[in-house]
This record gives sequence, structure tokens and C-alpha cells, in this order.
Amino acid sequence: MTQSPPRDHRTVVHERISQFWSGDLGLTLVTLSLIILIFITIPMAHAGLPARVVFDLVMVVLMLTGAVVVSKSRIGLGMVIGLVLASAIALIAGRLHPTPALHQIGSVFSTITLLVYVRIVLSLMFRGGPVTWSRIQGSIASYLLLGMAWASAYQIVENQQPGAFRFTIPPEGVDEMTAKLFYFSFCTLSTVGYGDVIPLSSFARSLSISEAITGQLFPPILIGALVAMAMRAQSKS
Repeated sequence: MTQSPPRDHRTVVHERISQFWSGDLGLTLVTLSLIILIFITIPMAHAGLPARVVFDLVMVVLMLTGAVVVSKSRIGLGMVIGLVLASAIALIAGRLHPTPALHQIGSVFSTITLLVYVRIVLSLMFRGGPVTWSRIQGSIASYLLLGMAWASAYQIVENQQPGAFRFTIPPEGVDEMTAKLFYFSFCTLSTVGYGDVIPLSSFARSLSISEAITGQLFPPILIGALVAMAMRAQSKS
């Protein structure tokens, strides 16, 4: 009786991570973390709620493990890891030494990282297999990540051109400005359109228009893709 050769440690780790993401738990944790981060910790950050770092770390770990699954090459995985680390370093540096330049760099890296996170979630969603509750949660997570990415882009604009947005009540500090721009971003993405924050500069208005259009087109396109996947899977069974 022959024994199977021992498997490489990296292969075993990759298989376990793949099993984690093949079930509902991975995208469930991503969705729950985003909901708590967006609707509780970020709005309450200026009130002294220090929980954001916990959910930021959870998101980093989840997205890095997701990148391990969807990355086709070590170069791509290395680029994702490097981007996440650069973003974390820039944000931490901005906290320790709050200067406009560091806040701007942190916002730029955050925007790019969040868009990469959207790609990772979509790649996990559209892997082979039946359409499950996990994929629906992934669509929610990707929608929330888009809103976060636009909020970071708005911070880039406001940092570059102070006064690009008019606030009914001017924010006091970075945390409060972040909360207000997140609020504005999701109002724009969902086309609710409250007037507490108003884009004044031409570039801020262009970003707002593009987010509103994305908010209208993204959900039906995503739903259509999931329905097509379900129909394809049903025809093969």
C-alpha cells in the first residue's frame, strides 16, 4: 500500500482558506463588519468610540485571505498585500502625525484599496458553484465598499481643495469630516440626496454624479448576473 506524499504547508493553508470562502461564513463576516463599521463606528468616531480599528483589522484579514483565493499569481497577491500594508502605514502615520499631506496620502491609498476590495468580493461571488445566500451577501458587501471608496475619494477632493464641499455644520476634526462624507456618499449612492453636504467644486460635482449613476446601475446589473448564474446552474442540473 503506497502512501501519498506529504503536501506542502502553503498548499494546505490555501486549501483551508478556500474552504472558508466556499461557504457562507466568509462573505457573511465581511458584510457584518462593513455594516457595523459604516453605520455605527464611523458615525460615532468623533464621539470617542474607539472600535473602528478592530473592524478595520477584521476587514484587512478577511480581504487578504480572499485575495489568496482569487489571485492567479504570486505577483498579483504580493501587489495586493503591498497595497494594503501601504494604506495601513499611511493611515497610522496620519493619526500619529496629523498633517494635510499624510491625510491626503492615506485617503488616496484607502480609495485604491477599497476598489481592490470590491474586485476581490466580486471575484469570490462569481466563482463556480450554485447561487447561495453567500453570493447575495457578497453583492451587499460590494455595494457598501463602493460607497466607502467614493467617500474616500471625496476626502481626497476636500483635502486637495478645502471648501469643495459645503457642510451645514462644519466638521471638527478628521473623524467628523470622514463621518459626514460617508453620510454624503451613501446618500448619493442610494440617490436619497439630503442637503446637509453640498458639493461646490466642479470635480466634486462630477464625482457625485458618477456615484449616483453607479448607485442606479450597479444593483440591477449585479442582480441580473446572479439570476443568469442561477439559470445556468439550473440548466446543467
